[in-house]
Formats: sequence, C-alpha cells, structure tokens
Amino acid sequence: MSSIVRAPTDVKDGHTISEKSLSNFSATDDPDTFLSPEEERKLKRKIDLRIVPYFSLLYLLSFLDRVNIGQARTASLEKDLNLSNHQYQIALTVFFASYVFFEIPFNVLLRRYKPHRVITISVITWSIVMICMGLVHDFGGLVATRVMLGLAESMLFPGLNMLLTHWYTRNESNIVVSIFFAGATLAGAWGGLLAYGIRHMAGVGGKPGWAWIFILEGLLTLLCAIPGWWIIPDFPENSKFLTDKERKQWIARLQRSQGLTSIPVPFTWDQIIRAFKDWRAYVYALTYIGIAQPFYSLALFTPTIILGLGQKNSQANLFSVPPYALGFCSTIIFALLSDRVMMRGPFIILGMGITIIGYIILLTPQSFAVQYVALHLCVIGCCPCIATCITWVGNNFGPIYLRAAVMGLFFTTGNSAGFVSSNVYPSRDSPRFFMGHGVAIGFAAMAIVCSIILMVDNARNNRERDSKYGVVNVRGKEAIDMASGKVVDPYDRARWGLDANMSDSEIVNLGDRHPAYRYVP
Repeated sequence: MSSIVRAPTDVKDGHTISEKSLSNFSATDDPDTFLSPEEERKLKRKIDLRIVPYFSLLYLLSFLDRVNIGQARTASLEKDLNLSNHQYQIALTVFFASYVFFEIPFNVLLRRYKPHRVITISVITWSIVMICMGLVHDFGGLVATRVMLGLAESMLFPGLNMLLTHWYTRNESNIVVSIFFAGATLAGAWGGLLAYGIRHMAGVGGKPGWAWIFILEGLLTLLCAIPGWWIIPDFPENSKFLTDKERKQWIARLQRSQGLTSIPVPFTWDQIIRAFKDWRAYVYALTYIGIAQPFYSLALFTPTIILGLGQKNSQANLFSVPPYALGFCSTIIFALLSDRVMMRGPFIILGMGITIIGYIILLTPQSFAVQYVALHLCVIGCCPCIATCITWVGNNFGPIYLRAAVMGLFFTTGNSAGFVSSNVYPSRDSPRFFMGHGVAIGFAAMAIVCSIILMVDNARNNRERDSKYGVVNVRGKEAIDMASGKVVDPYDRARWGLDANMSDSEIVNLGDRHPAYRYVP
C-alpha cells in the first residue's frame, strides 16, 4: 500500500475534486452527481438508518437462534430428550452441514434475484423452524429441525454481507460490517439473559424451560422478519427508497472508492471460474475458518465452559453475558481503527493473538476469577476479527459476480468450522477441555499465518503497480491518481497501459486486476 499523500485539490464551480462525483468514471463531470459534504452526510445518514439497524437486528436474531441450543443445554435439554453427549454433538453438527452446502449458490443467486425477497423468506422460514424445535420430543426431531434451520439461515449471512460491500465505500465498510456483526456478540450477551429468564417458565403449558427458549425466540424472530419485505433494500442501482438523483450520487460515490469492482456487469461463467482459480480466495477462506472455529467454540460452549469452572446451571447463563458485552465494544473499536488506517491484516493478527493468550490461560489450573478473565480475552480478541476478515475479502475482489463467488467460497469454508467446534468439547473433558482449547489455539495460529501471507502479497502487488503505473492513494473516500491529483479514471487506456482497442466492458471485467486498483493490506 502506498503511503498517505495529500492529493492536489482542483477547484471548479466552487467544488473541490473531493466534493464532486464522476458518473461512471467519465472524464466529463456530471452536475447531477455533485455532492457537497453536507449533502453527502445527509444521504449517508438516510442510507445508514435504512440498512444498519435492521441488518444488525436480523443477524442478532440469526446468531441467537443458531447458538441458543447451548443455553438450552443448561436447562435440561439433554436430560429431557434422553440425549447422549455424542447425540448432542450430532445435533450441533448437522446445522452446519446444510448451512455451508447452500451458501455459495445462494450468494450468487442473490445478485440475480431481489435480495429483499430472498432474505425475508429466509428469516420467516427459520423462525418457523425455531418454533418447531421447541415442540420436538426426541433426538430425531431435534436433528431434523437443526438441518432445516441451517438451510434457512444459509441465505442470510453471506447475502447481507455482500449487500453491505455494495452499499459502502472501502474506507467505511469495516465499521458498517462490524456494527452489523456486533449483533452476534450482543446475541451472546442477550441470549444468556433471555435464557436465564425463560428457563423459569418450565412447566408452563406442560413444556420444559428449554422448549420455551426455542419457541419464544422463534416467535420474536417471526415478528421482526415480516417488515423486511419493505425495509430491506436491493442493490444501489435498483433501490427504491432513494430518488433518481440520490441513486446517481451514491453510485458515483461508490465508484470513486471501489473502482471497477462496484460497477454492475452481466453474469458470466468466466467470473466464477476466475474466482475458483485465484489462490488468494482460498487463503482468505483459511483465514476466516481460523477465526470462525474459536468463535463458534465460544458461542456454542461458553455456558458449558463456565459450568466446568464450577458454576451452577442458572449462573452459567448469567456469567456468559459480560464477555460478549465487552466483545461488542472491541468489535466497534477495532473497526474504527481499521477503517481509519485502511488496513485489515494487522488487526486480525492482534485479535487472534489476544485470543490465543486467553485460551492458553484456560488450559492452566487457575482460580475461577483468572479463568473467567481468560474467557473474556478469548471473546474480546476473536469477535472483532470476524467482521474485519469479512470486510477484507469484500474489499479486494471484483467484478461483482467474481466477488460473490469468492465470498460464497469464503463463507462456506469458514462456517464449516462449526463441524469442528461442535465436536471438540466433549463433556468428559471438563473442566480443562484440553482438546477443545488446543484446537482453537491451532486454528487461531493458522489465521495469523494466513493474514501475514495476504498482507505481504497485497503490499507487493500495490508496490509493483505503483512502480509501474504511478501511485494511487486509496486511503480515503476516493481513489486518487497522484500523477494528476484527480479521481482515478480507469477508462484512460493510455494512462494505465491498456490496449487501445479494449472495450469498456472488457476493462470493467478486469476488476481488481486493473492496473489502477490497489488492494487493502
């Protein structure tokens, strides 16, 4: 990545170049896309209010419904359904089987169909499944509902994240994704409080407390899902809640930051093939699985770990709240700093380093207070890295269908960590859980190694392009060509050493391979 250089400022019609927008990167200024700082703040606030609160709520509910089985376990789920420890692990595992299998196709199809329809149907479906989970009477019913839950939820997380990468510039995407993902950390805190209260409904309607955890949380999700048909926006180019002028202004703003990777292009199989042939896609996926494995372990087994440290069932629900409350704070702090310096890799290395320290302490025979602090370190370090890694991969691939395929592979690989996490914390290993904690340390170390590889490669590519084609500064709302001090014009074939006979569509399909593009390290 090039060093920060302040671009020269051109003034025209009372606007600096940083206050203006270019339509489709044309060298001719389009007055309809001009945005003053005040207009930009107002438009961004309108979009933020439409997207961020509701997306965050949906993901909070998604993660709450996904991992509340861990809270239900402390409310006699295993005893009432006559589950062995192995059967309980199977119930955890089958969710991820259907979840990861459908992530790639759903992520690609989301570009071809209206996201507000796909996502709303997904949330309504899994809420009904969650209610049914509270009605099961045996192991078979629990497994069947967990499989259906994974299938329904597989549409949400990749879809929302891909939508966010299309709505926000590269220098602000991490804070937005992190606020959205912070719903997962709040789910860990809120889920513990909710489970503590609901478990005391045992006997109401002849149902045990764990059943009411599933039923009431499913009803809550259903209530929140229905408005999604009208609230969830589609992609910027066909959004209905913006005026025509606002849509042009926002798309121009995105293109100034994201370059060719934000321009809508028709679907081609070449984009999909390129995604699967790019070695970086697999390293990003390995980075994500290295983060997701300890994260899922914590999400699924924090109450169990606390029980192993000597606390009672009801106390385990309450003691699981503070770590995730702090995890929410660390997620926001990491995101703000990461967007400010426009770097992702160093923050993943820092976060996973903190996570490893926490797990090492958990492996040692210490007092409950020390072990509990270690659990906080694991959550504080791990939670921010999920959102940062998601933003990182979204920042560095294009065009759009290639990005969709890469992110589908990314999420499928990363979320398969649930297979591992579900099976490395057998109850016989309590209270130290040597295997579970040891596996988490190994995955976290892999995430650090992969992050270093990606940082080195991104920096090398940026240096080579800077050396050959001139410096481009991307640490701001616009990609600035430092040779001219103006917003990058990727269609300037002579400037970027492109064949003069290349069509505009061929240039757009270069995506992140365009000489003017710079990667986020």
